[in-house]
Amino acid sequence: MTSTSTHARGPRMLPLTALSIWTELRSSLRAPEFAVGALGVPILIYAMFGLPNSSSLPGGTPVDVAMLVSVCAYGTISMAIFVFGEDVAKDRSRGWTRTLRATPIPTPAYLAGKVGNALLLSTVVILALFALAGLAAGADLEPATWLRLGVTMLGATVVFAPLGFAIAYLARPRAAVMVANLIFLPLAFASGFFVPLSDLPEVVQNVAVYLPTFHFGQLAYPVVMPTSDVAFWTATPSSPPWLHLAWLGGAFLVLGLLAAVAARREGATARG
Repeated sequence: MTSTSTHARGPRMLPLTALSIWTELRSSLRAPEFAVGALGVPILIYAMFGLPNSSSLPGGTPVDVAMLVSVCAYGTISMAIFVFGEDVAKDRSRGWTRTLRATPIPTPAYLAGKVGNALLLSTVVILALFALAGLAAGADLEPATWLRLGVTMLGATVVFAPLGFAIAYLARPRAAVMVANLIFLPLAFASGFFVPLSDLPEVVQNVAVYLPTFHFGQLAYPVVMPTSDVAFWTATPSSPPWLHLAWLGGAFLVLGLLAAVAARREGATARG
């Protein structure tokens, strides 16, 4: 009986997940917050700080290309945090997460819909920034480099999703957006996404090495920059990739566990 139920559940998961992704995507694209915040802000940041800068780093990397990586990282990580943080918090406030527990829709399908939606929206942001960099700034990267950079940025959406999920369940629904901003904006600033770390005070540089967003940048910048330019841009000696992967993996596990405990606690409270 259990085996039959498990096998029956598997095929149903795929259409339910696809439907969840489609529903989430339509809802996000209709929301003005996506066009203004998620898409408009990264484009504005790059237009202000990336396009006007025609200088190059000592190793030959154009500054506008380095800024492209920074702004893409900002855009994709913010997408993960706000799709999970804000949207799940809204679902909580409407009682939708409690309703789901009483329906045949499995929780993994709901979560997969959020992840799929975040990945698709992140792809839109990445392609828009790539188009702006290529057409307006004249960024000339090999097709394989564009692809590697895009895939790396999509990885950020997955890695930082637990942070948004944790915010959604630990903060009050009405305060989730404010809490997300209070957490993410300092993270992005201290990681050098707005201003190169080499231009920030030493105290910020010292704090940055303990931030998961910084370690993501250390994996993303080398896609388009030589090691010497990465060290110059981030004011940090180069480290082996496994170190940065370990930091991101640890953050993913800790935040994921925190989010799971918070979600389970709410579920237990609702049943009680």
